[in-house]
Amino acid sequence: MRTSTPARAGQYTALLAYLVFLAFPFLWLLSTAFKPPRELGSLHPTWIPEDPTLANFRQAFDEQPLLHAALNSLLAALAAAVIAVLIATPMAYVVARRRTRLAKAVTGWVVVSQTFPFVLLIIPLFLVLKNLRLINSVPGLVLVYVVWALPFALWMLAGYVRAVPPELEEAAAVDGAGRLRTLVSVTAPLLAPGIVATALFAFITAWNEFFFALVLLKTPEKQTLPVVLTHFIGAEGVADLGPLAAAAFLATLPSLVVFAIIQRRITGGMLTGAVKS
Repeated sequence: MRTSTPARAGQYTALLAYLVFLAFPFLWLLSTAFKPPRELGSLHPTWIPEDPTLANFRQAFDEQPLLHAALNSLLAALAAAVIAVLIATPMAYVVARRRTRLAKAVTGWVVVSQTFPFVLLIIPLFLVLKNLRLINSVPGLVLVYVVWALPFALWMLAGYVRAVPPELEEAAAVDGAGRLRTLVSVTAPLLAPGIVATALFAFITAWNEFFFALVLLKTPEKQTLPVVLTHFIGAEGVADLGPLAAAAFLATLPSLVVFAIIQRRITGGMLTGAVKS
């Protein structure tokens, strides 16, 4: 059934409006980062800076340890993504292949756990980390990020495992392969797109996370980038817009770059991962 011209025009208009809605905050942030103080205080703001400057970026790096904070965020996000995927992959395989009441209960608990607010979790997590002497440490923050990302990673990878035909595993079993060998040699390669997508989710979630890092990290040299960004806001709540916008713009770049690099691989893996009969 062909779509009529007015309906197609309406679809493209809605899509364009949605893209503008998504891009507006980032474009305005970019514009603000390059504006001098005179334009930031103007009563008639403009999209394109009339006198673009890099002074906001220099001031941001001079006032706050952005590079060190970015390194802390990078280490925490990478470690959380890798550990979450390593734990979630075999768990997802068991949940997807074992159609038992326990597997269904685990799946239900995973869905319910995503509704828990941060405030409900921070107190028990704080007590556990205190007993483990991991308060005010990047490893302790990584542990929290893994716990937070693991339920969604498990649920996401379980869906990818169910999409893998069981006949492939049965053929591997006929050839003498055990469960572990089947998972590593047969199932895992077909799960590559899902593993990459899950790792990307865990990385971006940890990179942008603010609340846990604010509560658990007290020493300035151990704080992550989202926490350091709050230092551009004064005690009276007045923000230094230029340096704040410049630092926030730089903080968004890693997520955009990582997604731009692997998004084609994710799409290509989904298309080429189909099994031909």
